[in-house]
Amino acid sequence: MTAIVLAVWAAMAPPAVVPAAAPPSYSIEAVRYATVPQFPVSGLVMGAPKDEKIDIAMVVWLIRGGGRTVLFDSGFHREKWMKQFQVADYARPDEAVRTAGVAPEEVTDVVISHAHWDHMGGIDLFPRATVWIQKDEFAYYTGAAWQAGGHHGGIDPDDVAALVRLNTDGRLRLVDGDDVEILPGLRVYTGARHTYASQYLRVDGAEPVVLASDNCYLYRNLETHAASATFSEADRPANLAAQERMVALAGSRERVVPGHDLLQFARHPTRGRVARIR
Repeated sequence: MTAIVLAVWAAMAPPAVVPAAAPPSYSIEAVRYATVPQFPVSGLVMGAPKDEKIDIAMVVWLIRGGGRTVLFDSGFHREKWMKQFQVADYARPDEAVRTAGVAPEEVTDVVISHAHWDHMGGIDLFPRATVWIQKDEFAYYTGAAWQAGGHHGGIDPDDVAALVRLNTDGRLRLVDGDDVEILPGLRVYTGARHTYASQYLRVDGAEPVVLASDNCYLYRNLETHAASATFSEADRPANLAAQERMVALAGSRERVVPGHDLLQFARHPTRGRVARIR
């Protein structure tokens, strides 16, 4: 009888609560694959003096933990862009990543912030990676962007073709909107339109880090509360709101990493092309 009562009680008892698994402890490194010398600051920061110029970094970010090796953005390798932008100290992104101790085939995932040539142009360099991009970004730049009235400045048709091939090969994942966890502890957010549907990435942890990419070019954007200059006039308030949100998500302005600022290599321990962000 006692056994029957215990069995009934066990069947009626609420299921045990299994605690959620803690997100992996990720390391984060900035890998500089090139520099563009003497770039006009007015092309990066609204209101900057027209004659002010600085060297800017071309960067991919390497995130390791939980059995994954993730790149945020992929750089570029097509010759036409090197000539147009007078790129200096260039290493092809897959080779630059090797200097951080990672072979290209070891990269498990590539998260693309947006479809511009210097961010999406290396997606074909990492042969085993799953690539993540916003669903609306993919739809627009594989379709309406090339129709009458569309906009595709800074988008390379060869990169778009590579993106379509990734989709047909089953290696593309489309992210549907804002505030989406794509992998444990890695969450993407959308904001103002640097491109049709650009995104930035938060890496969770005790001290979370936000990788802004071109949603915030320089620390100066954050420090002077200045919009990124390439956003349309209509989108500048949204860009400022996105920057404020990045700071809130990171918990500190110092933990927001801009897309093209060489200072990220001065503010963090750096060896060669690689800065240890966390």
